Amino acid sequence: MTDLAATDELFFERTGMEPSRVEAIVAEALAGMDDGELFLEYSQSESLALDDGRIKSASFDTTQGFGLRAVAGEAAGYAHASDLSEPTIRRAAATVCAVASGYNGLMAGPPPGTNRSLYTDQNPLGLVDLAAKTRLLAEIDAYARSRDPRVKQVMASLSGVWQAVQIIRADGRRVADIRPLVRLGVSVVVGEGDRMETGSSGSGGRMAYARYLDPAHWKKEVDEALRQALVNLGAVPAPAGEMIVVLGPGWPGVMLHEAVGHGLEGDFNRKKTSAFSGMIGQRVASKGVTVVDDGTLPDRRGSLTVDDEGTPTNCTVLIEDGILKGYMQDRMNARLLGAAPTGNGRRQSFAHAPMPRMTNTYMLAGNRDPKEIIASVDRGLYAVNFGGGQVDITSGKFVFSASEAYLIENGKVGPAVKGATLIGNGPDAMTKVTMIGNDLALDNGIGTCGKDGQGVPVGVGQPTLRMDGLTVGGTSA
Repeated sequence: MTDLAATDELFFERTGMEPSRVEAIVAEALAGMDDGELFLEYSQSESLALDDGRIKSASFDTTQGFGLRAVAGEAAGYAHASDLSEPTIRRAAATVCAVASGYNGLMAGPPPGTNRSLYTDQNPLGLVDLAAKTRLLAEIDAYARSRDPRVKQVMASLSGVWQAVQIIRADGRRVADIRPLVRLGVSVVVGEGDRMETGSSGSGGRMAYARYLDPAHWKKEVDEALRQALVNLGAVPAPAGEMIVVLGPGWPGVMLHEAVGHGLEGDFNRKKTSAFSGMIGQRVASKGVTVVDDGTLPDRRGSLTVDDEGTPTNCTVLIEDGILKGYMQDRMNARLLGAAPTGNGRRQSFAHAPMPRMTNTYMLAGNRDPKEIIASVDRGLYAVNFGGGQVDITSGKFVFSASEAYLIENGKVGPAVKGATLIGNGPDAMTKVTMIGNDLALDNGIGTCGKDGQGVPVGVGQPTLRMDGLTVGGTSA
């Protein structure tokens, strides 16, 4: 957790607000409520994108504002503004007070404190000048084209965010955090004859730009994007039907995130709209399947020292050895469910109310050698990377497209296939896991999760998995 003094300059000294007066406004607004907080935010963000050797776009933005929330029972009042001033916060307080409407609740206890630090306070935007960032993108373009004459187009992007937040509660308790976030992305288009294919790679995390300016790092991203594109250039149509599917480690955990993770968020389960509602203590996955949401991993994209309600993040066990153990909770849904907050109350910005969201969600490793898992399959699909996907929270049904996949024939990885989609039901799919690899890997730090119009950075991960009897959609019988 960042020392308050580091953010007081942004929110009080610079704006002329007085902490004690703001605390009094919050206390008055939340009197008689069950919960609530004032969320202050100041952020700087930048993005540069190169396409075909030219800077296609460049932006730099500074935003600031507050969001004031009052919670009474299951109702919440929320007001926000980009003007950081005491009169504006006071007007917002008058608005959110209306949610009580004679309600006389007992204010929930404050979040526990923490003095840990999971990432640097450094502002990445000010450490490297624009010229160096532009040169980096140009070098990526030149390097990619030098690697193979079939490269037709190169797209590269570099983005960074420096966000400072402070959360003030009704009892005057304040907590602050400073959150850096950077991301490098590379896409390569290759062509041969009349066929064109794309590959992409990227990485990011809560750190400064230094790692991404290192040629040893960004060249790996280019090489990986080019490798994927060339694999797809030679891919044959994917088969269709029910078959054994082996998922690779790391980014394929996005399927776990979508098909299972969202269904384990507290709000869906309080409202009983999740396929996992009311199933705590029941078997929802095969033995050996343990899934956690861990916001405490240093420097990871989905990590937070404290969530956007001021609760320290945790490593929350969701599924243990196939048994459902709990849900990811913000403060409101935890209170209404009689559970403890897990540090998963997140919001996109001050203009959004918090809700239960994932941080870094992944399946723990098993004890099987990945080569042994492949060798156990006579005929199946080996899915290494995923593109887009969608899931219905209520039914658990999902559809995911594999951006890189291979046939498995007689225990060996065969030709690459194109157009494969995985179709299934999240809770049902977790019972089809028959082998779990010992090669747990997290993604490279590129994920953004959308929910109710809000996007937040997240992480995913898993070991190699064998899943029996999944439906594969393809273009070949």
